[in-house]
Amino acid sequence: MTENSQQPQPAPTTELPTQYAPAEVEGKLYERWVERGYFEADAKSEKPPYTVVIPPPNVTGSLHLGHAFEHTLIDALTRRKRMQGYETLWQPGMDHAGIATQNVVERELAKEGKSRHDLGREAFVERVWQWKAESGGQISGQMRRLGDAVAWSRERFTMDEGLSQAVQTIFKRLYDDELIYRAERIINWCPRCLTAISDIEVEYQDDDGELVSMKYGDGDDTIVVATTRAETMLGDTAVAVHPEDERYKHLIGKQVKLPLTDRSIPVVADEHVDPEFGTGAVKVTPAHDPNDFEIGQRHDLPAIAVMDEHAVITAHGPFQGLDRLEARSAIVAALRAEGRIVAEKRPYVHSVGHCSRCKTTIEPRLSMQWWVKVGPLAKAAGDAVRDGKVKIHPQEMEKRYFDWVDNLHDWCISRQLWWGHRIPVWYGPNGEVVCVGPDEEAPAGEGWTQDNDVLDTWFSSGLWPFSTLGWPERTESLAKFYPNSVLVTGYDILFFWVARMMMFGLYAMDGTPPFHTIALHGMVRDQNGKKMSKSFGNVVNPLDWMDKYGSDALRFTLARGANPGVDVPIGEDWVQGSRNFANKIWNATRFALMNGATVEGPLPDASRMSSTDRWILSRLNSVVAEVDAYYEDYQFAKLSDALFHFAWDEVFDWYVELSKTTFQAGGEAAEVSKRVLGEVLDVTLRLLHPVVPFVTETLWTTLTGGESVVIAEWPADSGFRDADAEREIETVQSVITEVRRFRADQGLQPGQRVPARLTLAGSPLAAHEAAVRQLLRLQPEGDAFQATATLPVAGFEVALDLSGVIDFAAERKRLAKDLAAAEKEKAQATAKLGNEAFLAKAPDNVVDKIRVRLTKADEDITRIQSQLEKLPQA
Repeated sequence: MTENSQQPQPAPTTELPTQYAPAEVEGKLYERWVERGYFEADAKSEKPPYTVVIPPPNVTGSLHLGHAFEHTLIDALTRRKRMQGYETLWQPGMDHAGIATQNVVERELAKEGKSRHDLGREAFVERVWQWKAESGGQISGQMRRLGDAVAWSRERFTMDEGLSQAVQTIFKRLYDDELIYRAERIINWCPRCLTAISDIEVEYQDDDGELVSMKYGDGDDTIVVATTRAETMLGDTAVAVHPEDERYKHLIGKQVKLPLTDRSIPVVADEHVDPEFGTGAVKVTPAHDPNDFEIGQRHDLPAIAVMDEHAVITAHGPFQGLDRLEARSAIVAALRAEGRIVAEKRPYVHSVGHCSRCKTTIEPRLSMQWWVKVGPLAKAAGDAVRDGKVKIHPQEMEKRYFDWVDNLHDWCISRQLWWGHRIPVWYGPNGEVVCVGPDEEAPAGEGWTQDNDVLDTWFSSGLWPFSTLGWPERTESLAKFYPNSVLVTGYDILFFWVARMMMFGLYAMDGTPPFHTIALHGMVRDQNGKKMSKSFGNVVNPLDWMDKYGSDALRFTLARGANPGVDVPIGEDWVQGSRNFANKIWNATRFALMNGATVEGPLPDASRMSSTDRWILSRLNSVVAEVDAYYEDYQFAKLSDALFHFAWDEVFDWYVELSKTTFQAGGEAAEVSKRVLGEVLDVTLRLLHPVVPFVTETLWTTLTGGESVVIAEWPADSGFRDADAEREIETVQSVITEVRRFRADQGLQPGQRVPARLTLAGSPLAAHEAAVRQLLRLQPEGDAFQATATLPVAGFEVALDLSGVIDFAAERKRLAKDLAAAEKEKAQATAKLGNEAFLAKAPDNVVDKIRVRLTKADEDITRIQSQLEKLPQA
């Protein structure tokens, strides 16, 4: 059997309140855990390490269901490993969230009628730090509400001194290795945030736009191009066609007149052009489109910028000063007036990129920026998974990872912000460029200036697994806790964050990847599977559900829906159901304690146990093994479901109920069962603890008198199995289930007593007759017993006397009426499904509903006929 980790123990206090009130215990328990240092990690410990980093939430953020979901899974893993004897580190911290945080503080300034430029850079950054101290980080308190077992003393912030040193160090190393460079290229520009953003910070959505086809050139030199961004035509420097397109071969190399301007532009041949798409000719605007930029590079075309950073037209002429959307309409109108418009399509639904922070339509823009040359870094990140150094779970997600890292473009890392890690590069008066490391002095003297840009937030968060442990110093913590054991994160940031950590970890840590396993989970959705969004009105504040049902209820609901890599639907009804489960655990443990369940002393020998005792211990050890296997495979839904059904169905609904007669009878058998019940509850509560920590802490310490289930030993499968006892109890369950079903079919009330004869003599089931009778409300047969109904169940026979309980004639009449209705329903459904004309016209969903009706009618007929057969003749 399993041994309790707290032996020997003081006699437990068996008093529990009649009801579980989460709000009264959760906060106190959490603070006690923190005060006792249970969650802290000791780098000097000789225990094996188990490390997980928290995906650092934004300092501007608050706990949402996605956080609650992910944190529940990580917390369950670390709590279990702590109980298994590992030195666990769940590393907490927050991300400075460059754009988001700067936007928050700029909005505050706007209320005062000021902008950041009124303050100046230094004063503005100080204002952000002030905001962070006063308002940032509310999510930390909310994480405590959820029960996150993180090492709070190690909390880090991506802008703190140590992490800032790590950022400067790796920038300098990458720069010296020629893996960071500065170049003018097309970037994604947000005209609202006034900064470059990376490809992965662009959200694409289908927008209603317009597709305008327009004529360039005149006479035989006319060529038609189509665009959804007519305003960019002011910056066109060529028209491109496919070199093998016979329609345009005569134009290649010629100049055509660019409308609304005094310029002529060449027609160039480029294999990038798809001759089957549209007219087969495309306008080329190298300064405002990434594909056009590449064409421009191949053909040495000039790049003419026609918009400023606010997306306002700067080209000379009547459109100068217009916003891009205003200019779009004005330019189309001007082209129409000149007879240049060939076709207009409105609305034209097409995919448009938006800033993930402010939702503004992004503008491709030629700009001088800093870049990471990702080629060698991305190859190493791909090879680490291919070589098995890092495993992605579920494995089918590997393809998405490879599709990304194998085709990664150079990463634009500079942002035109003031809040963030400023790029450590200085420019001299004579064109000098100096990159400064953390231990180096910046150039001094007249004319030297530091680069104004800051680094992309993902640059610093990409260092998270090792910068939080003290890198670049070779600290004890780094030696002990790097690499991480597992990264638990959503598949949606496989590209944002995971790939960056892989690239930087392998580069900075001499080829050692940042984690052994990447366990990917899905997104939380509403109960209908719909994405949660403010615009849909289905966003849920997890704190509301925790206030109403308790943190354990929310955690258990989230864990029970967590299949690897699959989205998780959640509804309030499900959280309420989990609250009911917590109450069930509470009430069953309270009942057990009141009836003498105990963990004192060793378990009795199996020879002294009843088959019911041996059955539940056999099942207990099977569940321990099952749960362990599911944990190792990150199958949170399956392990939660296994624990739910074992605890509720087998322990509380079967073992406790079957043992009641034993407890009532007293004697040695009762003492043995009390110890077995104590053992089962002890182990079950420990198994449940990582997912539902609060209620299990209260119950386990009351049951065992132990210090805390947080530091209790994780149960081990002792190997004890008793197949004979399991078969025997399964038979008892079959008898009880079948008779209960019959009673319900006959309309008997649950508490209504019925005389019965059980032919169990000479079988192992004879020992369970008292329990069977009690659970089924069956009286002894008595002298006037009449067997009006006989049920053969599992090789046994249960005879019931219903003569004084049921009006058989009335019951037969009622069932006959129900049978006639079911047969009529079947006939109608059969007729419709046999009507070819109906089937040809009816929608598929209507036909499917009729098929469901037919199936239901067949099932009803079979059920009612069975009930009629079991009724005695009137």
